[in-house]
Amino acid sequence: MEFANESALQAYAERLAEQLQPGAVLLLDGDLGAGKTSFTKGLARGLGIQEVIKSPTFTIVREYESGRLPLYHMDIYRLENGGAADLGLEEYFEGDGVSVVEWPQFLGVAMPEAYLLVQITKDPADDAKRNIKLSAHGANYQALAAVR
Repeated sequence: MEFANESALQAYAERLAEQLQPGAVLLLDGDLGAGKTSFTKGLARGLGIQEVIKSPTFTIVREYESGRLPLYHMDIYRLENGGAADLGLEEYFEGDGVSVVEWPQFLGVAMPEAYLLVQITKDPADDAKRNIKLSAHGANYQALAAVR
């Protein structure tokens, strides 16, 4: 899917959020500046969260409890040398909220069995455009991957 700008990307994420159920896990894959946090801002809006969504780069996990479902926004880039298994992330993944993980390649053994992989890339010809590819891992994520 192609999105003309950040607003269109966030609007899509907002629509996707309406379909999320407790325990949903979304893994956001993309280069620095691809739009992972921007996508999460749209998800938060779709969950009814009014708080300002900030990148959790230095805190690893930011929790937002004010929406239809809690949102657990994780940035595990700083764990590129390991340590994700020691954080107890499975408690978030198996909890009652929505877990969004930026830089999922650093999860290692903490990788959940079921999730929706959201790959975000910049359009090489237009810096404002973003492309998204969704991959469902687990039966519960097939319907989410079909949201347009």
